[in-house]
Amino acid sequence: MKKQKKFTGQLSDIDLRMLRIFKVVVECGGFSAAEVELNITRSAISISMSDLEKRLGFTLCQRGRSGFTLTDEGQQVYEYTLELLSSIENFRTQVNTLHTQLIGELNIGITDNLVTMPKMKITNALAALKKQGPGVAINIRMIAPNEIELGVLDGKLHVGVVPTLRSLAGLNYTPLYEEQSKLYCSAGHQLFDQADSNIDLNVWDAVAPAYAQTPEIKTCYQQLNATATATDREGIAFLILTGQYIGYLPDHLAERWVSEGKMRAIAPERYGYETFFSVITRKGARSNLVLETYLEQLKQQQ
Repeated sequence: MKKQKKFTGQLSDIDLRMLRIFKVVVECGGFSAAEVELNITRSAISISMSDLEKRLGFTLCQRGRSGFTLTDEGQQVYEYTLELLSSIENFRTQVNTLHTQLIGELNIGITDNLVTMPKMKITNALAALKKQGPGVAINIRMIAPNEIELGVLDGKLHVGVVPTLRSLAGLNYTPLYEEQSKLYCSAGHQLFDQADSNIDLNVWDAVAPAYAQTPEIKTCYQQLNATATATDREGIAFLILTGQYIGYLPDHLAERWVSEGKMRAIAPERYGYETFFSVITRKGARSNLVLETYLEQLKQQQ
C-alpha cells in the first residue's frame, strides 16, 4: 500500500477532495448519513478520513458504537475547511465576473474635429460604455490618421476612427460616418459678398491639407491656388478665418461660423466632396470585453 505523505502546508487536489468529504461527514453527523449525500460507500469514506488524518498528523474524529464525535483538532480543522472552501468559491466567483464585468481601459485614436458631427456616434457610444462599466478608464488621443493606424497595429490603441483612404491588411474596417465638405471663405474675404457665378478660384490663395486624401478629393484641391497647408482641419479653419484664404471644411465644423455670419460656402452646388470614416481594429487582437462592448455600442448608434 502506497504510504500517505505527511501534510507540509501544500494543498493538492486530493487534499481538497478529502477535506470536502470530511466537511460532509461532519455536517451529516457520521459516515452512514454521509453515504447518501456523497454517493460513495461507507468504506470509501472511512479510507478517505483515515488518509486525511495521516496527512494532517492527528485524529479528527471518534467513530464507533458510541457514535460520531469530533476531536478538538477535528473541530478546528472543520472550521478551517469552511474558510478554505469559502475562499475557493469566492475566487471562482470573482474570476467568473471578469467575463461579464467591465474592467480595464479603452485606448482610442480619433481624427481631429469629429466632435461636431451631428449624430455624435462616438460620444454616445463612449457614454454608454462608461455607464455600463463605471470603472473603465477611457484614454483618447487626437492624432493623424496614419498614426492611428500604426497605433492600432502595434497594440498601443485598441480602436481608431480614421478617414477611409486605404485598407491595410492587418486592420478591420467598419463604416461609421459620411462627412460632407464644402469650399468656404470667411467674412473678411473679398469673395464673401461676391456672386458665385463670377468666381475664378485660381485667383485666390487657398489652404490645402498636409495629410493624405483620396484621388477624388485631390482632384478638388487641384482647382485651387494652394499657397498654404495645414496638418488638420482646425488649422484649415484658422487660415480661412484670417480672411486671406479659401479652403474646404466639413459642414458640421463650419456650421458654427456660418450661423454667426462669419463664413459662407462658395458655390456649394459645384464645390464639395464626401469623406467616409471607419472604425478600425487590429485583426487577430486578443479578446477584450471593454473593446467589444464599445464596438457593440457603436453599432447600436443610428
